[in-house]
Amino acid sequence: MMKKRQLAALATAGVLAFGAANAFAADMTKPLDEGWTFTIAPYLWASGIKGESGLFGFPPQDVDVSFSDVLNNLRFGFMGLTEARNGPFTISTDIVYAKLNADVATPRGILASNIDATVTTFMGTALGGYSLYYQDGTNFDVVAGARLWSANNRFEFHGGALDGTSASDGDTWVDPVIGAKFKADVGNGFYLAGWGLVGGFGTGSKSMWDVMGGAGYQFNDKMSMFVGYRAVHDNYSHDGFVNKLTQQGPMLGFTYQFSPAHPG
Repeated sequence: MMKKRQLAALATAGVLAFGAANAFAADMTKPLDEGWTFTIAPYLWASGIKGESGLFGFPPQDVDVSFSDVLNNLRFGFMGLTEARNGPFTISTDIVYAKLNADVATPRGILASNIDATVTTFMGTALGGYSLYYQDGTNFDVVAGARLWSANNRFEFHGGALDGTSASDGDTWVDPVIGAKFKADVGNGFYLAGWGLVGGFGTGSKSMWDVMGGAGYQFNDKMSMFVGYRAVHDNYSHDGFVNKLTQQGPMLGFTYQFSPAHPG
């Protein structure tokens, strides 16, 4: 049972290593009346994970896994975000889906000779924002919205007394989110960017925070690349399911920007 809970902790936590909640770059050189500009950005966040995780009402177990451990169990993942901006107003979404699978041998094989664990996790964030400062290639935005978390952990037992049986545990919850983000043009195509978000407030998670900072390079008016460092903490528990984790690590993103009014 210890190995099963270790695997569940790793898999439930590991999928969160691919999330981000903002566009990395928006074209802030446009005048306020230019109309809508859209940004699409795939990314990767190579984070390690520490904290506590628990299933089936068992006491929470310490989690300390590397990004390579998570990647070894990943079977499918999708992560990407969009941002729409019209002058100082923004709407952004972030969708993360991952499926992890691992086959774990038990120490003595009495209850089961091996356990097939499958974890599917979804994290979706929607934010609306307004720029308090917006000029000269620099913006400072306040944002508010919600983040949806969902995790489903399924275990299938093979061999031993539990042969042919299965068990599932997981939960779905929503966190209100508020925060701020910024982007600053520093010249010659380079820019700085970052965000800080807090949420939960006992409505979903007891607490949640998400911070990021880094730098990017604008290749042209449509394409850019961003590198940074991000840390996220979530503290959620309900009915025997515990997700109290902090993950942090470097991230890499690429953005594509376009405006329907000026498709060329």
